[in-house]
Amino acid sequence: MIRCCIFDLDGTLLNTLKALTYTTSLVLEHFGYGPVDEEHMKQFVGDGYKMQLKRALRFAGDEALKYHEESLPLYTELFAKYCMYQVKPYEGICGLLDGLKERGIMLAVLSNKPHARTVENIEGIFGKGFFDFIAGETPGVPKKPDPAGVIRILEALEVKPDECLYFGDTNTDMRTGLGAGLVTVGVTWGFRGREELEAFHPQFIIDHPQEVFDRIL
Repeated sequence: MIRCCIFDLDGTLLNTLKALTYTTSLVLEHFGYGPVDEEHMKQFVGDGYKMQLKRALRFAGDEALKYHEESLPLYTELFAKYCMYQVKPYEGICGLLDGLKERGIMLAVLSNKPHARTVENIEGIFGKGFFDFIAGETPGVPKKPDPAGVIRILEALEVKPDECLYFGDTNTDMRTGLGAGLVTVGVTWGFRGREELEAFHPQFIIDHPQEVFDRIL
């Protein structure tokens, strides 16, 4: 029986692409580079903001990453201002979450986004207390795809791996869910395509949140 669902944030629950693109472009502009476009930004995110900035700087022309260390505190400062910029839930997500709660299924978020910004995104859109557990990037806890974050959530909610579904939109998420021994669901409405998800053989790939009720539960 499924008792808990763990969701990735960016590209799974919320469309945060405009906020990520806008903030990253401001950082690049600070160092004299042009902006990044949304299609490239989809490929830069998913592995934490430090890797995101490495990819963006290389894309802009800083192959040696001479501005990387300097870019980190700047991005942190700017993202604190703009992390809610045009953020919205994907179509069908609110209905999915409400339906899961009606079935008594606990909800959790596991993101590589800094923890404070993860909480701000989730509580800003869904309200405080809607999710049972929210976990962003936290010192001392390895980032996804390491399963440590999943294990932390399972222990806190007293849930076994076979009682939990994991949802995500990138290869990082597929490796996270499968590596932690969870039934893993790839979603195609986010930042990456079906081909990337299929390469990791999750138990399910869905094109719309309603398929959770039609095919999985």
